[in-house]
Amino acid sequence: MDNVPGARGTARSATLDARPASGRAPHILSGADVVLPTGTVKAGRVIIDGPRIAGSAPENAQVTDVSGHWLVPGFVDIHNHGGGGASFTSGTIEDVLKGIHTHRLHGTTTLVASTVTGDMDFLAQRAGLLSELAEQGDLAGIHFEGPFISPCRKGAHSEALLRDPDPADVRKLVDAARGQARMVTLATELPGGLDSVRLLAEHGVIAAIGHTDATYEQTVEAIDAGATVATHLFNAMPPLGHRDPGPIVALLEDPRITVELINDGTHLHPASLELAFHHAGAGRVAFITDAMDAAGFGDGRYMLGPLEVEVSEGVARLVEGGSIAGSTLTLDRAFKRAVTIDKLPVEDAVAALSANPARLLGAYGEIGSLEPGKYADLVLLDHHFDLKGVMRRGEWVVDPQLG
Repeated sequence: MDNVPGARGTARSATLDARPASGRAPHILSGADVVLPTGTVKAGRVIIDGPRIAGSAPENAQVTDVSGHWLVPGFVDIHNHGGGGASFTSGTIEDVLKGIHTHRLHGTTTLVASTVTGDMDFLAQRAGLLSELAEQGDLAGIHFEGPFISPCRKGAHSEALLRDPDPADVRKLVDAARGQARMVTLATELPGGLDSVRLLAEHGVIAAIGHTDATYEQTVEAIDAGATVATHLFNAMPPLGHRDPGPIVALLEDPRITVELINDGTHLHPASLELAFHHAGAGRVAFITDAMDAAGFGDGRYMLGPLEVEVSEGVARLVEGGSIAGSTLTLDRAFKRAVTIDKLPVEDAVAALSANPARLLGAYGEIGSLEPGKYADLVLLDHHFDLKGVMRRGEWVVDPQLG
């Protein structure tokens, strides 16, 4: 498989066009509503030639009528811990591939694997395993969520394994990822936090503010140091106060920050999501799953790192203490909820699920919109916004079996 560019445009070792042509006949999906890169919606067609989208159709192209459907870019998930019963933090390579495939079945054609807090040596070992899959293009990189987070806002992370973000420790994990580290979540108010943000920025790795007890002023300082993402905004941080606005206001008001939102109906009240879109704007929101093993799998008992989780009616909580422990969300459900319950314009949902996270990864030249020359990563939805087909690199992952 082909690699995508690294964070903030960092060059990757593989050449995108180095692989031979597939020999597949060009294919035209015609008649669907398509969200254009300009943010407008237009009835049109998408031409697939091999793994990429073509600008013109040759005579031998096969035409499939998908009228009455939406064609949107493949979803990009920058914060995901697993799915299909498999964990990205503790599973084998086969387990990780199973989790990746589970999310592809729900429209996520580009995925960053997130770890949870663990022993430093263990996390370095996991980084080595996950980097293999990133190097061959199954993953778009690695996100370290913990251990550099606040014990006051630890959520579903083991307090015994938390540590301050010493730049030497942060560098150890970045180095272990062999160029595949995409993001590190930090409580930047902790000792070493600002220096670690600067270190990450220098190495082209996204510094994300999350699981933090920072004040408004401390958060502004971290943004000025180079932080560019709010890890699941509103969750695992102090609530907004009228005299002590805390990190939420600082993260919403700064145009340098992309805010992650978990749109599953459990993590956020719809009014909070509306507040984020109103103040950040549609161009600064990235929908994420924060999914754990149970996504696409079912209720039951699971392990999230060293902590036991009970999933009931699709909601994951720690057995001890009851904290929300990630989600069972898939991005097709996040999309449908956004446009049917939250009443977002389709083009805003597409931005939050595809274009914005692709830009954040420095990969918008290859993914994130349905433009000629980009990879043929797309999702086919009916007009009830239910998923009907998924294509990745020009191959159907979910075949809509149309016409």
